[in-house]
Amino acid sequence: MNESTTNSMNDLGPRPFAYNGPRLEVSGVDLVSLAEQYGTPLYVYSADNVRSRVELLQRAFAGVDHTLCYAVKANSSLALLKLLGEMGCGFDIVSGGELERVHRADAEAQSRVVFSGVGKLAWEIDAALEAGILMFNVESEAEVELLSARAQALGRTARMALRVNPDVFAETHPYISTGMSEHKFGIAIARARAIYAHAAKLPGLEPAGVSVHIGSQIRDVAPFAESVKRVRQLIEELRADGLNIRYLDAGGGFGIEYGRKAFDPAERVTAYAAAIKEVIAGLGVHLLLEPGRFIIAQAGALLTRVIAVKQNGAKRFVITDAAMNDLIRPALYQAHHEIVPLELRGRAAQVADIVGPVCESGDFFARDRETEALEAGDLVALLDAGAYGMSLSSNYNTRGRAAEVLVEGGKARLIRRRETVEEMLAGEVL
Repeated sequence: MNESTTNSMNDLGPRPFAYNGPRLEVSGVDLVSLAEQYGTPLYVYSADNVRSRVELLQRAFAGVDHTLCYAVKANSSLALLKLLGEMGCGFDIVSGGELERVHRADAEAQSRVVFSGVGKLAWEIDAALEAGILMFNVESEAEVELLSARAQALGRTARMALRVNPDVFAETHPYISTGMSEHKFGIAIARARAIYAHAAKLPGLEPAGVSVHIGSQIRDVAPFAESVKRVRQLIEELRADGLNIRYLDAGGGFGIEYGRKAFDPAERVTAYAAAIKEVIAGLGVHLLLEPGRFIIAQAGALLTRVIAVKQNGAKRFVITDAAMNDLIRPALYQAHHEIVPLELRGRAAQVADIVGPVCESGDFFARDRETEALEAGDLVALLDAGAYGMSLSSNYNTRGRAAEVLVEGGKARLIRRRETVEEMLAGEVL
């Protein structure tokens, strides 16, 4: 590995993780010391980076009546939700459990919650009505009827939007594309007008908005603009029908770069905001946005220690103490995460599969990845792991979930203890 290649590999772009000499830091805190203090696997997040991303979005949409409703499913840590609530964010939830998280992190923020999801249960709807959330994003005709029944039973009025399916294609992984007619999400936009007319006659319902969400990890602004354009037309038709539609939920899905490709977050946000603002100009709506990944993904990393290095014929394997139960994105989505040592040692490059100890061939973080040669005991970071890392983690192989640490202003604090075997087994009955 020559000097220019080394320098290129050590340039981590717009992430908050950067080398200070040979050691990796975040917000001025040495990651080796965190791994030694709290053990591995360990999720580490930069609160400073989260704040920066939220502020980027808030500046880009300045002058537009809007609310950022952070997608809780991306990372539901109570400490992160509290941080976001304090910045004035709302929240996009998809379950009653996520509503309870918002309640515990910032009870006042419940009034800025939108409730999405294709299969809401009666108890979840009841809890959201009692909490006084901002709006329900309804995804089926059956849900319209259920929402009316629950609102009537509780003597409440439910503000609602239909999540319409605009049939707009977005270039992303098929598992996280949601805007086409073959997907389970939303209601065909051609059916929406009739469903709104029916909903307006039902007790306990107030049709107040229209919602759209076409997928996740989308880096081109054109699909967002096209989907919002189709929603604008629907809003104008619904207003002509006499409905007071005043919210437009443009969804989330704004992506990042997981690899080394050049990525300027401010430039991306500016283009994204300009495209949406142009389409909604003069419409007079309160814009709701549901960012998740853009805010938290690059703010987080998963730290892990190399257990062993083995050679099987021509194939080299680096085995870490983190596994697919800690970070499933590579196995589930074939996702790329940059993998870097916490301490540069000037070794030659190696090509290896970087894998975990779980009893699955799908338990890998990278195939044939070139890194500085790694040895047993070395610490490495899997970058861009803040979104859909901890929130998708599991106890597969009866492995406890990782600890989590939040770094802010040069100081680190534990925000989740490492899960013990006793805690994993506590709910089971012999």
